[in-house]
Order: sequence, then C-alpha cells, then structure tokens
Amino acid sequence: MIDVASLQSLLAPLFPGLMGVRITEASPERIVAEMDVRPDLCTAGAILHGGAYMAFADTLGAVGTVINLPAGKTTTTTDSSTKFIAGAKVNTTVVGECIALHRGRSTMVWQTVIRNSGGKLCAVVTQTQLVLDASA
Repeated sequence: MIDVASLQSLLAPLFPGLMGVRITEASPERIVAEMDVRPDLCTAGAILHGGAYMAFADTLGAVGTVINLPAGKTTTTTDSSTKFIAGAKVNTTVVGECIALHRGRSTMVWQTVIRNSGGKLCAVVTQTQLVLDASA
C-alpha cells in the first residue's frame, strides 16, 4: 500500500495543497481524494469553477503516474479532456476517483470521476501523462 501521508506532504507546498486536495486512498491502479468547495474556488452562482475540477483531476492523474514511475523518470500532462455534467455548491466537498486506463513505459492514461457531496456525477476527466527521463 502507498503511504498517503507522504504523498500528501509532497502536495502540501504546491498548487494542489493551495487548492486543499486531500488524498484519501492511493494504489498503483487507483487514487481517491477529496476537496472542499471553497468560495475562492467557485465561479458565478457559487459553484466550483471548471478550472478547479480540471486541476483537481490533473493532480490525481499525476499522483497516479508518479507512484508508478520507475527510478530516474518524471512526468508531465500532455492531454486532458473534461466533460462537465453537474455543479458542486460552495461549502460542500467533492470526491475524485481516478483509475488507470493504461500504464505504459512512455505514457499513462487516467480517468477521474468527480462527484459532489450528494454523490451526483459532476465531471469526467481523461488525461494522458508522458513519462520522461528525470534528467531531461
């Protein structure tokens, strides 16, 4: 099992930490996290901003890739597609479940499903992570 506390400490000083992303489960095939829908992450109508959904999902796919990387490798996102389905209201919490669709040597593909506190599907994000030499 992956040490969630160590992953969380890596995120804390970065943008995901600023957003309040909290990893709750982590395995090589699946990452689960939650994030509070704060007013500063919202758009008009007091709902979570689309960019916040995307950044949340991008974080989960990147974390999944990082825990699958061989020594001497790093990653970057090369493609991301988001389908927005419903909103998440301010002062609630969203949960993201990210699963590996492909874990290859040069790319990894992850799909994140984000649900609001009522369990309603809010967004589906599919992303591709490029696997790079760390020295590059």
